[in-house]
Amino acid sequence: MTAPVTGCRIDRRRFNAWLLTGLAAGLGPRMVSAQQQRLRSLRVAALQMTPKLGDTQANLEQAEQLVRAAQKIGAQWIVLPELFTTAAAFHPDMLTAIQPIDGSPAQMMRRLARQGDSVIGGSFLASRDGEVYNSFLLVFPDGHSVRHDKDQPTYWENCYYRGGDDDGVLASPVGDVGAALCWELIRSRTMRRLRDRVRLVLGGSCWWTLSDDVDPDHPFKSANLEMLRQAPVRCARMLGVPVIHASHAGPFNGFFSPDLPDLAYDSVYLGETMIVDADGGVVARRSGGQGAGVVVADIVVPQAAVPSAQIPEAFWMPEEMPEPWKESWLRWLQTGADYYATVTRPYLRTGEVAEFVPEYMR
Repeated sequence: MTAPVTGCRIDRRRFNAWLLTGLAAGLGPRMVSAQQQRLRSLRVAALQMTPKLGDTQANLEQAEQLVRAAQKIGAQWIVLPELFTTAAAFHPDMLTAIQPIDGSPAQMMRRLARQGDSVIGGSFLASRDGEVYNSFLLVFPDGHSVRHDKDQPTYWENCYYRGGDDDGVLASPVGDVGAALCWELIRSRTMRRLRDRVRLVLGGSCWWTLSDDVDPDHPFKSANLEMLRQAPVRCARMLGVPVIHASHAGPFNGFFSPDLPDLAYDSVYLGETMIVDADGGVVARRSGGQGAGVVVADIVVPQAAVPSAQIPEAFWMPEEMPEPWKESWLRWLQTGADYYATVTRPYLRTGEVAEFVPEYMR
């Protein structure tokens, strides 16, 4: 597998502006040096995968190749997509792909972080204490890690994991960083819990669109793509910090829902992997049509965040989000929770897949 690399433009605009301000004020070499020390330049990479749904081994192999490609070009921090071991759909293979929190995905990340002297982050379906979470691990070269569990699943994700309750603020050598997964990036409460607390945001998505049998010109498709493209940009502006956003791209074949388990839902993941600077400028990007690869850029991590946009009061931030999707998201919280309680949680204990019977059929 090849790992194309895009977006190596160096982002120095914010750094230079502060540096020149210091010079213009007549601060002298010692003061300018102190100003430089308060800013940190990092070479970062966001990975875009073309996953095989529910195939942990194949996805781990692809992820390792992409991580090594990023390390080869000097990336110090590397972010994998959300659910990088499985991707997401309603499909029976999702159950068998659940991994222990310290299982093979975490072991791979630790091995590569140590070998490449880099920081690696990514989320996967992780089991611990009899429950499953969408756990984002940030792993350091010395082997230690910090974790964020996505606060609430999206649509059919509810069938396979439960939400976490941490604040998404993770300690690191460059200061506290934020973790936000997929639709966490478009909820205002995520921005509020991270604002003025982090110097960098690490994001990952598994963002799909309408099924293939829907009209290609359906307005919801373009609205969905615009939500995805703007999510990391709006996040950067509201928090005043850079955002590294990794994503999946390519087709998948799933099913519609637990109530309609034989109705196909074939679609695509939309990609839009990108690195965004603290002002919301996209410094590196990979579209869904470009497939798997690496985007890399040198970013400046500011000592203090300087937000340039207000956080909306509304629960959902994007104006593009169709109202039916908001209603559907709420319905799935219970539909998926029933499946999780009836099928997924028992599967962790027995290794057997129970039949799910919707409440209206009982």
